[in-house]
Amino acid sequence: MIFWILIAVLTAVVTVVLLLPLLRSGRLAVPTESHDVEVYRDQLDEVARDAKAGLIGADEAELARAEIARRLIAAKAKEERAAPAARRRNRLAQSAVVLAIPAIGLCLYMPGGRPDLPAQPLAARLANPGNDINILIAKAEQHLAENPNDAAGWELLAPIYFRSGRMEDAANAFREALRLSGPSPERHDGYAETLIAMAGGVVTEEAREQLRRSLALDADNPRARFYLALSLEQEGKRDEAKAAFETLARQSPEGAPWLPLVDRHIAGLSKAAPSTTLGTPTADDVAAAEQLDAEGRRQMIAGMVASLEDKLKENPDNFEGWMRIIRSHVVLDQRDKAAAALGTALKTFPPESENGRQLLALAAELAIPTGGKAQ
Repeated sequence: MIFWILIAVLTAVVTVVLLLPLLRSGRLAVPTESHDVEVYRDQLDEVARDAKAGLIGADEAELARAEIARRLIAAKAKEERAAPAARRRNRLAQSAVVLAIPAIGLCLYMPGGRPDLPAQPLAARLANPGNDINILIAKAEQHLAENPNDAAGWELLAPIYFRSGRMEDAANAFREALRLSGPSPERHDGYAETLIAMAGGVVTEEAREQLRRSLALDADNPRARFYLALSLEQEGKRDEAKAAFETLARQSPEGAPWLPLVDRHIAGLSKAAPSTTLGTPTADDVAAAEQLDAEGRRQMIAGMVASLEDKLKENPDNFEGWMRIIRSHVVLDQRDKAAAALGTALKTFPPESENGRQLLALAAELAIPTGGKAQ
């Protein structure tokens, strides 16, 4: 009820503001014909002055007064006929304002408005952000600034930051969630994956530590096992990496969504050369990433992206390279380039294929539009 009272008051205020000029014009406005009346009256006075001064004769003055008087009468008659029409138009305009403002407001509000919708707590709003993700993030940030120990808020905001490409904010949110809620495989995995994304796909020592803590809580966690196997591959420990990937493949349920990616790594490691697959960081990349700060890693990612783009032009069948470059563009806050890379990758890997479905799943995870132009 308070909502509707507020709406009624606001509508009334807007209506009054629009009506005031119309009300004033109805009282004070003079029709345009009144100017003619004033002119003819001035002419009569001028004729009288000229006759008194002897500038014109009496007969000429009489004829002039008669002609001016005839025009004056005609002008007054025209003014009297126009005044009711002007008043009618004014009244119609006032009625239109009074009726149209509420009608238009209701027509705009009713299709999507929900005055009966109950207030939702922060967690519920973040879990179902709808189309107002930026607004909800801003509200959540304000809430957490005032309530920094709200563990549920940090935990729900962290993956939203990640999908939005705000990796440093996501890392901070995961740290706060771990501090306030304690360890869990999901929190450690999320923090580790964020650190990996920040390093351009390099599994850093800090990320490995988070993955080890996750496995300590859940030894069968496939997400942590995959990234630890990937870190072995990046360090050049091919045999250990291959064994780790093969063990993960054997122990995964049939049809697990991560199996195609695991199988590709096994196939790549089974080859005698090259020592790394296209788009996979080398041991030197891993070592370099460990020593860099956030800005240095960002510059390193930009250089790796440029190099990978050139290699993908020569070998567009490198699925993992496309996955990596899409993530890297998001980390660099280049979402338009991420969408363009996605569009190009989908030409090689159609959406109905297994690889295409993984690309679309990645796009959904990172909130990337799927209509980007190809590079």
